[in-house]
Amino acid sequence: MDPKTDMTSVDLAAVVGELSRYEGAKVDKVYRYGDDLVRFKLRDYDRGRVELIVETGDVKRCHVADPARVPDAPGRPPEFAKTLRSRLAGGELAAVDQYEFDRILTLGFDRPDAATRVVAELFGEGNVAVLDETGEVQRSLETVRLKSRTVAPGSRYEYPQSRIDPFDVRYEVFAARMAESDTDVVRTLATQLNMGGLYAEEFCTRAGVEKALDIAEAGEEQYRALHDAVVRMGERLRAGDLDPRLYLEDGDVVDVTPFPLEEREGLESEAYDDFNAALDEYFHRLDRAEDEAVDDTPDFEAEIAEKQRIIDQQEGAIEGFDERAEAEREKAEAVYAHYDLVDDVLSTIREARDDGRGWEEIDETFLEGADRGIPEAEAVRGVDGSDATVTLDLDGTTVTLEALTGPEKNADRLYTEAKRIEEKKEGALAAIEDTREELAAVRERKEAWEAADGDPEADDDEGDDEEEFADVDWLSRPSIPVRSHDHWYDRFRWFETSDGFLVIGGRNADQNEELVKNYMEGDDLFCHAQAHGGPVALIKATDPSEAARDVTIPERSREEAARFAVSYSSVWKDGRGAGDAYVVTPDQVSKTPESGEYVEKGGFVIRGERDYHRDVACEVAVGVQVEPETRVIGGPPEAVEPRAATTLRLTPGRFAQNDAAMKCYRRLKERFADEGFLRKVASADLIQEFLPPGGSDIRED
Repeated sequence: MDPKTDMTSVDLAAVVGELSRYEGAKVDKVYRYGDDLVRFKLRDYDRGRVELIVETGDVKRCHVADPARVPDAPGRPPEFAKTLRSRLAGGELAAVDQYEFDRILTLGFDRPDAATRVVAELFGEGNVAVLDETGEVQRSLETVRLKSRTVAPGSRYEYPQSRIDPFDVRYEVFAARMAESDTDVVRTLATQLNMGGLYAEEFCTRAGVEKALDIAEAGEEQYRALHDAVVRMGERLRAGDLDPRLYLEDGDVVDVTPFPLEEREGLESEAYDDFNAALDEYFHRLDRAEDEAVDDTPDFEAEIAEKQRIIDQQEGAIEGFDERAEAEREKAEAVYAHYDLVDDVLSTIREARDDGRGWEEIDETFLEGADRGIPEAEAVRGVDGSDATVTLDLDGTTVTLEALTGPEKNADRLYTEAKRIEEKKEGALAAIEDTREELAAVRERKEAWEAADGDPEADDDEGDDEEEFADVDWLSRPSIPVRSHDHWYDRFRWFETSDGFLVIGGRNADQNEELVKNYMEGDDLFCHAQAHGGPVALIKATDPSEAARDVTIPERSREEAARFAVSYSSVWKDGRGAGDAYVVTPDQVSKTPESGEYVEKGGFVIRGERDYHRDVACEVAVGVQVEPETRVIGGPPEAVEPRAATTLRLTPGRFAQNDAAMKCYRRLKERFADEGFLRKVASADLIQEFLPPGGSDIRED
């Protein structure tokens, strides 16, 4: 069996109970690794150092890790980590919660000057969002813009649509949900009751109910047995009565659970006292197994089979959308067809609530009315005070309605739900087309590999000289070496001109001041856009560590520096396509204003003639350089593109900086046959550092 890579809702419920013991721990630092792993380094009064890991990529997990196993601190923290550090450093972990029964972890942090929530979404594409005390998103790993919800900086965080909690549902509602299905028992538990496949099978086994039993043949006996099995596990979860197990097959880890499962009885298992420890051990071994299994030979057949499986699932989902939308319409039409009965039931409930009667009393009243043969009461299948709903049987159509509103609003809600499902179908159709394109790309890569006799690196044994790599097709290589270095100029904006000169620019007024004061030397050139709000750009004649020498900076490098200065100035932010820039020598730059004038922070006085570059186009390229070192680069296209394995061009446009960065990351990632390469050397945050302030569009050539 394939090893588990995602924690289940049951896993999350169990681990949240254990994580609550660390409430009150102080935050030391927060780190981000790659695109999807966040590490919270905490100090607990009783337990000392606590390392909390949250991962939301191909592996989705959250647990406390052994300090000996956490990765070393990365280099420069990306913007996401900076945001977390600025809001959490010195604060304390105040709360750990699971949102409803979804795979969503919420960490609450308190500090005298700020309260922060960190929401980790361990489902779908995965995400981590940082919220302020009002619920506004300050930063997120992924930007989500859907019709149903938005997760983006500046917006209010929206949780996904609520789903039923199987461990907190009354028997009457449980039975009604089961009866709504038209499939077998195990699939109904997995989908209607939000249990997932493994636990749906587990509850069937514990209850002694045949998994493949058609729901039409199931009755109260089976429903009661299943509900009792669910309730017992829910009570153990809430009480923290765990007995964790790590399961192995042929010596390799395949699952980890908070309780021993009858569905896993045939597997070798290891017992743990603590579920966090079991999770840490499981994912540590899983990582180690994946590292040992690395093979440079692409498994094209597995990729093709996986893409085809996804297409089959998507096509099946579309059929399900049609059925669900039609079912919601039928419910709405049933409400109107039995309008008077529905209205009487809802009015009765509202009047009873106005009189101060409790939900259980109302439910009992309907049961008594049904015993007396009152038609309206006979139609009631259950009243649920936890969400103020009533479930009715309208001539064979089971409908759950909001008890405190009228028939029209309930019917409108059902019609709206049908429409929402149809809109999801449109999204699924688009997703199928995307997957089909991905399938075609895999097949093309397979053909290219086979045409090259499966060995595109056969001619790469002579050494690593730059000339040998000049004609390497890095995009099609199944494995790309990573050669990274730290540079003194990394914290500034920078690029190398076509002539090999380093250009560095300030990201803010403080850096503009620092560049002129500490890094501008006699043979350098000073460049700036003829517009307020932009970086100082220094064309460095020599590296600060080199001795001064007589250097003439070519006109081409000056033009590229002018493009750089204009593109990263307010000209781009204002959406203009071009602007002017000038170049002067260091002796023309001063902080001393004329009498009666004032020079603001980051500004300078320029005296003497300026070498102007007029109508310089706003356009930048961002891409990935592989040789002689591996890194993200960005700047004027004519300077960047020859140095990169692949690039994208951007112009002023409509997508916010973080959205544009994520789009660039995804497009660049798709271009490499080595699927894990870009994650090692880049992230959306790192790409964002090379994008101009303001909106951008990716140019489609």
